[in-house]
Amino acid sequence: MSVKNVKPTSPGRRAQMYPVNEELSETKPVKTLMRVNKKTGGRNSYGRITLRFRGGGAKQQYRIIDFKRNKTGIPAKVASIEYDPNRTARIALLKYADGEKRYILAPVNMAVGDTIMSGPEADIKPGNALPLSNIPLGTQIHNIEIRQGKGGQIVRSAGGFAQLMAKEDRYALVKLPSTEVRMVLLTCYATVGQLGNVTHENVSLGKAGRKRWLGKRPRVRGVAMNPVDHPMGGGEGRSSGGRHPCSPWGTPSKGYKTRNNKRTEKYIVKRRGSK
Repeated sequence: MSVKNVKPTSPGRRAQMYPVNEELSETKPVKTLMRVNKKTGGRNSYGRITLRFRGGGAKQQYRIIDFKRNKTGIPAKVASIEYDPNRTARIALLKYADGEKRYILAPVNMAVGDTIMSGPEADIKPGNALPLSNIPLGTQIHNIEIRQGKGGQIVRSAGGFAQLMAKEDRYALVKLPSTEVRMVLLTCYATVGQLGNVTHENVSLGKAGRKRWLGKRPRVRGVAMNPVDHPMGGGEGRSSGGRHPCSPWGTPSKGYKTRNNKRTEKYIVKRRGSK
């Protein structure tokens, strides 16, 4: 997949880029695998904003994705490769031999007509899901389970892949896209291959309005606010803040560790960014 530029008919169009979706099938999504996706605008059940800078955006219907890949031992054919408005990766529609249809995340080099399977006896080919114990070392994988049977939770965005580094006792060492090395149980499932839509990172939105279509509102700088709204606000003229960068609630925003999950601390072998 590649990226195309458009004619600069306006300042907003000058920097715009669009993906060339040559691999997408000209079919409509399966209605039984879709449900209503209600927008919250960043508000909780009390109507209070808990996530800032969210709201608006185009209406979308959620596609139900099979992250668990628990239909083992039954072959399926790839019926179509489709666009999903809820994620950066493409999705593939599988038609199983028993007639059931499911969506999965589409890896690189998956094409319509391919046969896909999940289970310990599946081949090592893109799209097949196996336990980590059955995957050779050095293989690129995605959609990795952290807890057995819960479904893939990590490495699910466009172009993403992790690498199986080693196997020790009951655990596999997996190197994530962030360079973090993490221990995962060998019984957990993962899907072989790198996720598709690799050139997504090269796409330039080109104008503010296109960001609003995605439901993202403008992010205001703290130094542009008043003192009542932000610790870095106020000052005569334009100021640089006068203190270390922080959130509206005073939490340092650069280099300050906020992770507080001691229960899973022991599974991280090497942290991201560490040398």
